[in-house]
Amino acid sequence: MTDPMILSGTANNIDSLRQNLIAGSQKVQQQIIPQLADLGNEGLEVLQEFLLKRRDTPATWIDGKAYQVVYNSDAPTAKEFLETNFPEGIVPLKSDCGISYNSLQQLLTRQEFQAADLLTIQKMCEVAGPTAVQRKWLYFTDVDNFPVQDLQTLNHLWVVHSEGKFGFSVQREIWLGLGKNWINLWTKIGWKSGNNWTRYPHEFTWDLSAPRGHLPLSNQLRGVRVMSSLLNHPAWNT
Repeated sequence: MTDPMILSGTANNIDSLRQNLIAGSQKVQQQIIPQLADLGNEGLEVLQEFLLKRRDTPATWIDGKAYQVVYNSDAPTAKEFLETNFPEGIVPLKSDCGISYNSLQQLLTRQEFQAADLLTIQKMCEVAGPTAVQRKWLYFTDVDNFPVQDLQTLNHLWVVHSEGKFGFSVQREIWLGLGKNWINLWTKIGWKSGNNWTRYPHEFTWDLSAPRGHLPLSNQLRGVRVMSSLLNHPAWNT
């Protein structure tokens, strides 16, 4: 028979974690989510409650981290919860061109960053049109004409599912902080070391130990204009 005092202590611990998850800073929330994950079904319930309360506001990377715990759970109730409340994932998959970003969200949720990176450029080529799909890369003019909503969706997916480390907006923030110096940017985000470009794919880092802004990749070897178009895009002004 379980000691009532132990049950009481567990309940108090859950309540404390719940309150800190709701009201704590991002740093506190980041520490609490794995603690809840270790508590089994009771912890899952708290995370599900947290996600439901925040469903009507734009997802942050904290929501993404909580979502990933539920997504990776083997509990049948977790799967049912996600199918009922987040059938496409935690980030709304808005597109002005009818492009489906569902498979990208799944890859990013599982933190399969290399596959997600490849799919990101494929999806961007789909948006740009058949010629871009055929050549498998983008001209800067393709990026200039890229729909705001689609670029925001792609960026939001990367930010939410990477603890805020990856995404075009993250790269832009770093670039602006460096006074728009491209040479310094390549080094800062790990795309260049000294005079040597990072070699694809083996020299890139495909997990969260990568430098901030490391992903997603853009083919900077074609010149800076594609990246410049991305980081100057009107999507970041709205």
